[in-house]
Amino acid sequence: MSQNKFNILNLKDPSIRTLHFTWVAFFITFVVWFNHAPMVMAIKEAFDLTQLQWKALLILNVALTIPSRIVIGMLVDRYGPRRTFSLLLLASGVLCALFALAPNYQLLALARFGMGFVGAGFVIGIRMVGEWFPARQVGLAEGIYGGWGNFGSAAAAMCLPTLALAFGGENAWRYTLLVTAAVAFIYGIIYYKSVRNTPEGATYFKPKKSGGLEVTCRRDFYFLLLMNVPMYLALGVLTWRLSNGGVGLLTTSFAYVIYAGLIALYLFQASQIYRVNKEMLADPESIPEMHRYRFSQVAILNVNYFVTFGSELAVVSMLPFFFMETFGLTAVLAGMLASGFAFMNLIARPAGGLLSDKFGRRWTMILLILGLAVGYFTLSMVGPTWYLPLAVIATMSCSFFVQAGEGAVFALVPLIQRRMTGQIAGMTGAYGNVGAVCFLTVYSFVDASTFFMVIAISSAAAFAGSMFLREPKGHTAEVLEDGTVQLIEVG
Repeated sequence: MSQNKFNILNLKDPSIRTLHFTWVAFFITFVVWFNHAPMVMAIKEAFDLTQLQWKALLILNVALTIPSRIVIGMLVDRYGPRRTFSLLLLASGVLCALFALAPNYQLLALARFGMGFVGAGFVIGIRMVGEWFPARQVGLAEGIYGGWGNFGSAAAAMCLPTLALAFGGENAWRYTLLVTAAVAFIYGIIYYKSVRNTPEGATYFKPKKSGGLEVTCRRDFYFLLLMNVPMYLALGVLTWRLSNGGVGLLTTSFAYVIYAGLIALYLFQASQIYRVNKEMLADPESIPEMHRYRFSQVAILNVNYFVTFGSELAVVSMLPFFFMETFGLTAVLAGMLASGFAFMNLIARPAGGLLSDKFGRRWTMILLILGLAVGYFTLSMVGPTWYLPLAVIATMSCSFFVQAGEGAVFALVPLIQRRMTGQIAGMTGAYGNVGAVCFLTVYSFVDASTFFMVIAISSAAAFAGSMFLREPKGHTAEVLEDGTVQLIEVG
């Protein structure tokens, strides 16, 4: 593909064609992952669910996403995005069908818990798109992939209720979800038959070892262990929310078993990270300079995705109620106004990637995170005395910086260490879900104004961290299977 031309309509270009196949795959996973939300009333009526039971389903839907993004990141680096995405789509169809056909609440909850794995699909396409586009275009390509695919949740909210009405009857919601299950399963086969991991003649680089992220100095080894802790703390918070400290789905004793399991899982992951990096720890100087990277760059991207995607998931969950409560709107009108936050994904995320391509990764990130902090600070001041259109403008402006920031984050991810892009994307993506858990937990204890202010302060901290980002320059070295070194241009 030409280094200077990016024609999204040129389907004869294999890079563009691969991008379209991949964002559609991501779009379908998001439709399937969030297809229960617009069916809320029908599902609650079918199983006579209490509000606490429904909240438990919402928590279960995201519980597995944090660890699954780490696991999927390892799988995609080892087996390639073509095979991994195809299998995930097939599994998504099966899990969705189980949810749609569940005869009781217990199996409904179990299927929804499994559906959390579907949310890891995002990670796979990051590696696929990174393989097919040069550094000067990867930001825009990743932005289109993320923004258009992310729109799947909004598409589900808009289209599935109409499809359910077309089916009619008390089981209409089941038939509707079965349709989405079938689409996911069939597209898994189509995707496998339609794409390649890399352009023809290119090499698919893999980590030297699997099981944990490779780092290149002792300091980064301990830094990596530390950065894994918040993910397990977030899973602990989810467990608490499901137990007697929250919705009461789990007994206190069983919650303690899960806490112990999380500690054991962290220790196991730490042992795997040690196994992968044991040779480096014994002799850090054995790592050639051309193969080194700074894990601090990954950590900064983790924190930035924590405040961008994490705040997006949290705000989307509370924004309709915020408009209803603040301005006395009907549920329909509040929902329409709030949906604009998700709609912005279509243009803002690609815009963030494009700005990163054109004006540099570091300063684009710094300015977008600063805009994020200002945006949330402004929302913290919105109240009943505000003119409603002005409040909507403030919300949409903040949304632009949120999703453009997401695009800027993943414009950088593929440029850090190519052969480990899946694992880096998995960890960064997982931090987005950690952010959602943290911000939603804060929201359960405070009012909306304080909630927005907490996100603003978190964004200000991310802005300070972004000052330590480094602009990718020159080339990254990758070792081919025959032992020769190939230099990949990154800037």
